[in-house]
Amino acid sequence: MSYLLRLVMPDRPGILGAVATALGTAGIDIVSLDVLERGTGVAVDDVVVDLPADRLPDSLITVAQSVPDVRVESLRPYAGPLDTHRELELLDALAHAGGNPPDPAVAVDLLTAELPRVFHSGWAVVLDCGAGGWSVRSASEAAPSFDGVELPWIPLGGPRLLPSDEDWLPERWREMAIEMMAAPYGGDACVVVMGRSGGPAFRRSELLRLVHLIGIASTVTHLPPA
Repeated sequence: MSYLLRLVMPDRPGILGAVATALGTAGIDIVSLDVLERGTGVAVDDVVVDLPADRLPDSLITVAQSVPDVRVESLRPYAGPLDTHRELELLDALAHAGGNPPDPAVAVDLLTAELPRVFHSGWAVVLDCGAGGWSVRSASEAAPSFDGVELPWIPLGGPRLLPSDEDWLPERWREMAIEMMAAPYGGDACVVVMGRSGGPAFRRSELLRLVHLIGIASTVTHLPPA
């Protein structure tokens, strides 16, 4: 079974190699690696690994943290496609969504379906936000219901992190420890929200990556006919 480890470690040569060696010695294969943050002497990486059937998930934490100064921030099962070009594949699919030129409605549904695997998250939602309030335009399968939820941060003036301890969150969302981030999409009247239950919290580097990706996505879905 595959698992996603989020590792926090000193940003110095050799330490990631030491983690890879420790995992390999324990019979654990590294499948993919995403660098989330580098700076101020600290590195944050998302590592997808294959765990042998006879090993317990907690052993991943023990093995990774056997390397001095390495901390496992989170561990969760991972069932997404393991490719290294997720963003490029999504943008290419959006450019051809529903025909030539792409159909914006089809593109939005594709975006919500595929963003979770790009960001190793649980779900994605696109909101329409007009003068009369907001509504859900598209949502991935695992997204919670937004019915009756007050969103005091709409209209969204810019990208923002929405941690699980904010006062506006419904009690049921707090119990699920839902972490979210949001960014404008397709103009000020539309918002992309991404979330995952049980953490880890989204980092600012992930938020900036979302802004960059959906900015390009908004452009390619409004391309003229080729």
